[in-house]
Amino acid sequence: MVLFGALLASLLFAPPSDFLAEGLKALDANQPTAAEPLLRQAVAADPGDFSVHFNLALALSLLGKDAEAVAELRRTLELKPALYEADLNLGILLLRDKQPGEALPPLREAAALKPKEARPNLYLAQALFETADFAQAESHYRAAAEADVKSAGAELGIARSLVRQSKLQDAAEHFSAAAALDPRFRDALLELASEYENSGQSGAAIAIYRRFPENADAKRRLLRLLLENGDAAAAIPILEESVQANPSPANRLALASAYQIDKQTDKFIEQLQLAAASDPSNYDVHMELGRALRDQRKFAAAAGEFTAAAKLRPDSVKAWNELASALVINENYAECLAALDRVRALGQEVPGDFYFRALSLDRLRRLKPAVAAYQQFLAVAGGKFPDQEFLARQRIRILENELKK
Repeated sequence: MVLFGALLASLLFAPPSDFLAEGLKALDANQPTAAEPLLRQAVAADPGDFSVHFNLALALSLLGKDAEAVAELRRTLELKPALYEADLNLGILLLRDKQPGEALPPLREAAALKPKEARPNLYLAQALFETADFAQAESHYRAAAEADVKSAGAELGIARSLVRQSKLQDAAEHFSAAAALDPRFRDALLELASEYENSGQSGAAIAIYRRFPENADAKRRLLRLLLENGDAAAAIPILEESVQANPSPANRLALASAYQIDKQTDKFIEQLQLAAASDPSNYDVHMELGRALRDQRKFAAAAGEFTAAAKLRPDSVKAWNELASALVINENYAECLAALDRVRALGQEVPGDFYFRALSLDRLRRLKPAVAAYQQFLAVAGGKFPDQEFLARQRIRILENELKK
């Protein structure tokens, strides 16, 4: 925020004081530290001169002594009510100090004194916006825009005020106008995209995010929207470019996910394998790759990935259970029992664990433990696994008959 410069003695009829003259000279030279003591002495010499208080306020504001500057500006307005420069500077300082409510009265007066000027309307609009009076903020932002047709800040203010009034379509025009007037305001279009997202207008949000390929957050949001909308084919080229630029496991996993959605299974698995190779200590990558290989019925390879995951996190029940499942299907029964023992040691067995244990013991011809495991499974299954429960009862009967021989 830029405050008005010093009010020259000749302009405001300041008395011919050496302190004032030297203080103004220091201000003109942008030396507020030197100006402050001189202007304080000028105030002491003539406390009834509003111009001296005003110029001291300017020096104090430049030194970041806002509370004292505000007091001097209030004193200026007591001595000289409706002084435009004092009203405006007081409002600007109060805005700077996060006191928009306090800023409203002087800024209203400044805007009333010069209703056709952009600056007082712009600051008044800001104060109104920050006090949640969005309709009035819009009105004064529009007045600022009319006074200065090149004001990107006014256009952006209109846009944001309209958004807060749930007038998103009207706001879009002004976001675009702000970006067209000043390239520095181009990123404000991302606010519009975010609002489109929040209102469920994914297509409009996607169109904007596509315009920011260099913006990492915009790219992330674009990809998420494309995938959420089932447009993996559109997401894939962007993700492939990201992997080429930075083949990190995270980027490869994102690309793999897009390939999976697009049913490009070979490429899906290839990216998972590359991610696992580049980061062998990544538990999540091994688990994802293991599941992908399992779904392709490559059980031995899947078991290798689940084993790697379990070694990285020995307390992971999911890893041990996935490993047991792959091993039993691949008929590695002894290894399956070892994995199930790890689940049992963690105290988190589920009905499927008892069934796999029984099946493995059965195939290894360990008949008595197999019968006991089938019975344990039936005790916890509770009718939720009718096919397996039927098979368990059948095997118990058969095994018990064998044991009687």
